[in-house]
Amino acid sequence: MRTGIAAQTRLVWKIRAGQEVQPREHVHVHSQEEPTPPPSMYQVVILNDDYTPMDFVILVLESFFSLGRDAATRIMLEVHTQGKAGVGRYTRDVAETKAIQVVEFSQRHEHPLMCRVELA
Repeated sequence: MRTGIAAQTRLVWKIRAGQEVQPREHVHVHSQEEPTPPPSMYQVVILNDDYTPMDFVILVLESFFSLGRDAATRIMLEVHTQGKAGVGRYTRDVAETKAIQVVEFSQRHEHPLMCRVELA
């Protein structure tokens, strides 16, 4: 026996409203929806500048991206020598939030460190 979406919705609302619901035998719920694809991933990229101290960049990488000292130092050196470095892959909202947090933190400490978010 197949039940329609309207019947399923009424059943859910009755349960939420605390009404008694009589159990049915052989109720099957068939989902015709395709599985949701995984979200697109975005990379946070730190950009080099000539003014932000290397120790500050390491602090940012440790604090905002949960990197250890060695990994943070390696990425900081990549930023310094290559001009930029990716520091993590996240969903769009998380990547944008981290980039904003880094820029705001840098500005509060009077450093021009910048980040951008790129599609990974």
